[in-house]
Amino acid sequence: MLQCHYHCCRQLLTVRSFKINCWAAAVIMRSFTSNDRKVQRIYDCIIGGKRHGLAEGITLVESTHSKKKKQAQELLTAVLAKLKVREDNARRTNTFRIGLTGPPGAGKSTLIEALGKHLTAKDHKVAVLAVDPSSSLTGGVGQSEYAVADMVDMFVLIVPPAGGDELQGLKRGIVEMADLILVNKSDGELLIPARRMKAEYTSAMKLLRKRSKIWIPKVLKLSSKTKEGLPEAWDKMCEFKSVMTESGDLIRKRQRQQTVWMWNHIRENIMDIFKSNTNVANSVNEIEREVGLGVLTPGHGADLLLQLFRLGVQENKL
Repeated sequence: MLQCHYHCCRQLLTVRSFKINCWAAAVIMRSFTSNDRKVQRIYDCIIGGKRHGLAEGITLVESTHSKKKKQAQELLTAVLAKLKVREDNARRTNTFRIGLTGPPGAGKSTLIEALGKHLTAKDHKVAVLAVDPSSSLTGGVGQSEYAVADMVDMFVLIVPPAGGDELQGLKRGIVEMADLILVNKSDGELLIPARRMKAEYTSAMKLLRKRSKIWIPKVLKLSSKTKEGLPEAWDKMCEFKSVMTESGDLIRKRQRQQTVWMWNHIRENIMDIFKSNTNVANSVNEIEREVGLGVLTPGHGADLLLQLFRLGVQENKL
């Protein structure tokens, strides 16, 4: 997936050469029949490549309603297992997920459009997914880049040809996560500043901690406006995918990501269960107020809420 990182939202773009790729659940299913007509209908649409079915499936998965959550799990298990069979038969990973991020003004939306057109012209299928950085899933602005890095195969940082302060303005951790840095807007009067920025990032990358033994992050310049450097950027992305696939690192990375997201879902669901506890719900506002006023320490306030939660659980058992 390729991620376009706007000021208030992120976009995840998946490049598919042939089919959608997803990690399968434990049971590989060659056929699927559900007692739930809605699940069966959405499943048939998704496997049949119908976009409206994919949209309806996404809506179902995002629902917090208990019945719909069960339907979503059944749907995901079936779809992922079916697609795992397809990938096993093809003996290759048919998708490439690229995360694209960067500061405001880097020209990310223009680059997404230019790259998308470049790929569709080559008969690739492209999917874009927007991720809200303020959602509970990503943890808010500042943490969303780390969440995105755990969604994708390749993490790409887009920077504008700004002055030297731009380099210092980006978090070191985000730069360290980048598998590729693209200096965008390399055209016209910004061509010389873009060259300078490319040199600065190339030097900076040599000083950062290496995350991979087989891939050294590259720095390239390109122009979304003139398309100069765009084919080279895509070629470098393909080189990354090839190197990581041949070494087995790509599969291992996806396996690790599945574990990370399992625990993310557990944390999110635990918080929902905690907040829905009657004892907690009846007391949380008052305890929050006293913590804010300094009457209670944050630790003491947390202990009180946890005690109320445990009491509520015990009462429900009686």
